[in-house]
Amino acid sequence: MTMSKSTPATGLDKPAIVIKLGGSMVEQLSDEFYNSFHELKKHYHCLIVHGGGPAITGLLEKLQIKGEFHDGLRKTNAETLEVVEMTLGGKVNSQITSRLSSVGISSIGIKGSDANLITATMLDEERFGFVGETQHVDTTIIEQCLQFGYTPVIAPLGKTGEGQTVNINADLAASAIAKAVGAEKLLFVTDVPGILRDDELIEETTPEEIHSLIDVGVIYGGMIPKVQSAMEVLSDHMQEVMIVSGERPLIQNEQMLGTKIVIKRKEGVE
Repeated sequence: MTMSKSTPATGLDKPAIVIKLGGSMVEQLSDEFYNSFHELKKHYHCLIVHGGGPAITGLLEKLQIKGEFHDGLRKTNAETLEVVEMTLGGKVNSQITSRLSSVGISSIGIKGSDANLITATMLDEERFGFVGETQHVDTTIIEQCLQFGYTPVIAPLGKTGEGQTVNINADLAASAIAKAVGAEKLLFVTDVPGILRDDELIEETTPEEIHSLIDVGVIYGGMIPKVQSAMEVLSDHMQEVMIVSGERPLIQNEQMLGTKIVIKRKEGVE
């Protein structure tokens, strides 16, 4: 897939691309992955949104704080929220910015709760505690970072209208940020090259085809929640997402490497 030359809705000089790093991937990202940002930045303004589930769980266990999940979401009481903020906005965020710096990429760590970046509403306080869903993304600080050549590295936290910090699902935060900045692509970074069939990479597919591949067992195990997360963010505003590997470059010979998932396949594309 060749690089696009379109321009984003924000009026930046290049299209924007949002790269979502799952918390489980942060420790596994290769030097090739980080070095590929040099090539990627020739074509795109890059933003990173990251999770931090394993690191949060690890610190909660060390502090002997019991974790609790409902419907895949971490119940976040005041004690847990303090650990979430410390881990997402501290350890994980700085780990990514440090790795980028080590390969010569200037980046800035930002919490979504900073500078009115993400305004959120409480999802269900009784059931989930301080867990929110994105209501509005103020792109001002993002655009300022991009205009000066910095890569924003964003932790998925937000603030409610009452000033309460909340934990936000990283996939959904990445999708909301991508929509707000008019991003051309949203990449989900995984530990595989993309969706494989008979060890061959599927370069482009649709949700309908993915459901069929799950039914026949081509997509199985840990790849199922990955493709489901990717498909959930597809919409009229985000018509293309990709599943890519964190263990190899993101771009090679001016082509993105991975599986592109589109709402509708263009005519003539096989």
